[in-house]
Amino acid sequence: MWDDSFPSFLIGLREGLEAGLIVSVLVATLVRAGAGSRLPQVWTGVLAAIALSMSFGAVLTFTAASLSTPAQEAFGGALSIVAVAFVTAMVFWMRRSARSLAGDIKEKVTEALTMGAGVLVLTSFLAVGREGLETALFLWTTARAAKESAGPMTGAGAGLVLAALLCWGLYRRVLRINLTRFFTVTGAVLVVIAAGVLGYGLRDLQEGTVLPGGTVYAFDLGGSVDAGSWYSTLLQGVLNLTPTMTWLQVAGYAGYLAVVMTLFVRGVRDVPGAGETVATTPPRPDGASAAQPVGPAPAAQPVGPAPAAQPVGPAPAAQPASPAPARPRRLLPVAVVAVPALLAGLVVALAHPKPAAGETVAVSGTDCGQGFTAPEPGRQDFRMHNTGDQTSEVYLIDPSSNAVYGEIEGLAPGTTRDLVATVAGGTYAWRCVPADGKAVTSKAVRVGGAAGAHAVVPVSERELSAPLKAYKAYVNQGLSTLVTRTRKLSDDIRAGHLDTARADWLTAHRTYASLGAAYGTFEDFDRKIDGRPDGLPGGVHDKDFTGFHRIEYGLWHGEPAAGLKGVAQQLADDAAGLRKAFPDQDFDPSDLPLRAHEILENTLQFELTGDTDQGSGSGLATAGANLAGTRELLAVLRPLLTPRAPRLLPTVDADIARLQKLLDSAHHGTGWTPVDRLGPAAKARIDGVTGQLLEDLSPVPDLLEIRKSA
Repeated sequence: MWDDSFPSFLIGLREGLEAGLIVSVLVATLVRAGAGSRLPQVWTGVLAAIALSMSFGAVLTFTAASLSTPAQEAFGGALSIVAVAFVTAMVFWMRRSARSLAGDIKEKVTEALTMGAGVLVLTSFLAVGREGLETALFLWTTARAAKESAGPMTGAGAGLVLAALLCWGLYRRVLRINLTRFFTVTGAVLVVIAAGVLGYGLRDLQEGTVLPGGTVYAFDLGGSVDAGSWYSTLLQGVLNLTPTMTWLQVAGYAGYLAVVMTLFVRGVRDVPGAGETVATTPPRPDGASAAQPVGPAPAAQPVGPAPAAQPVGPAPAAQPASPAPARPRRLLPVAVVAVPALLAGLVVALAHPKPAAGETVAVSGTDCGQGFTAPEPGRQDFRMHNTGDQTSEVYLIDPSSNAVYGEIEGLAPGTTRDLVATVAGGTYAWRCVPADGKAVTSKAVRVGGAAGAHAVVPVSERELSAPLKAYKAYVNQGLSTLVTRTRKLSDDIRAGHLDTARADWLTAHRTYASLGAAYGTFEDFDRKIDGRPDGLPGGVHDKDFTGFHRIEYGLWHGEPAAGLKGVAQQLADDAAGLRKAFPDQDFDPSDLPLRAHEILENTLQFELTGDTDQGSGSGLATAGANLAGTRELLAVLRPLLTPRAPRLLPTVDADIARLQKLLDSAHHGTGWTPVDRLGPAAKARIDGVTGQLLEDLSPVPDLLEIRKSA
């Protein structure tokens, strides 16, 4: 939370101080001109600017929420770019205008005093409204980047409070601040923060398919950098630097920073009067202006309104002789708050889809989708009410393909839950599947407009039977090879040929590591064959520590062959027992899509950290075997994945090829570079590519989830 608050704190402080200085000068100028009775007009303009800014923020928030996910990304990315442009302009404008700010505002107020009340309201509204709109836009952008609003809003609130205190101190002459230097330093920091916002915005536009290159990464440190660490969280929250960035993000970030920071620093050198302060002169208790500022005189003339030379008369020429008749005093302040709020509510209401309460759909085992009418395109909330007596699965489907747009699992009798789905042009129907009954499908409705809603064609258990059969054949063959190789390993150790045993150990272990998708069916055999000493009372010397890693420890720590004979024979026996038991073990078809991600997840957690290494330094060799197992699993799932996600497998294949190339570079003859001897750059590349592969594989379980609607 706190890491995300600093950018908003800085923008709140700067924008609040700018707006506060303007208001201070307005107030001081009116008081010195004897027009204190017109101060409510200033505060009305300020109130209108605040109301407009808050309404603008509400429109951004609620309008974006009604868009589809790609549209939200594109909308957020575009506004991030706009926010960067506003902040950049603000930084340069304030650097240039800080010295003459008070004089400019005084001139405008003097002109406004000769006109009606509306002109003074408009003057204060325009002066403050610009800062308010910039603040609302930047806060919305940073809150979206942080994926939560508490931190940014807290930071902005603290910045605005501090800005108000500073402005009060300047107005009362309690303190003096070198505002030119203040705006220069904070401006430089904001340029760096804006570079990060620009990079984040470009990434959003890529994810919204507005810009290309969303999968072309300049670097990917996801596997080597802990995204939850304090330093990673701080960099991401403050600077929007993430462990994975595309080339477009990096180019935008670096290009903006190089160009804008160079111009900003060059402009700072050319600004005269770098040591000047800006201050306002407060009224004296008797209503007259102070003759001179409080405190020692600065080297340069303070910028701000000069004190009045003559006493202030009770009725200046600009002051109306009599009060305006018959208008309620609070009507205008109420109006300037109510009008922006009403307009914002109207915009949100027009942009947002129909309220969920207008589309309540009844669900039962005999009548599914009662009350369902053609919805409007866009993001929709359907209230699903189970009127039957059985728990039911509920799906919003395309009846022509059975593709699922949204689902609710386990909707109990008498309960109501919301189903959120994005609706576009196409045909829609509800399918209800009671716990002990047949599926019931509602009448289809047609929604006009362009297609575009994302749907997943469901997979049935029958459709996964062919891939499961093919993969079980692969595992059976692998287990036959494992039995042969573990027997060879046992024979080596029995004969005392430990050098040969080390080579055969690696061959046998890689064979087992390539069967990762079947581990869930191996039951206790996996613990016996490939268990680790973690958690055992005796550690590596515990009697229950058996299998490959126990033999590894002995072979690479100088144990004699006699001490390893029993362990090696037990490993061979366990491998033979697993081969015999496997055909009769229950292999859940849903395990296949789950393992597509989990095999390499375990590789990243254990093999690529060296956690499983008991002395052989073969972590990368095992990672290669895990990769081979993943490749084999994807081969049997390919016929189901290709029609559901045509672009997924080409991306995954490219990731696998990159990782395989990196692993091959660590393979030298019969040996492998141990993980702990990899250089930092090489380790980061392997971890990064593995992390990217995991991210690209993550949709597989959802795409191939067994659904009762199939």
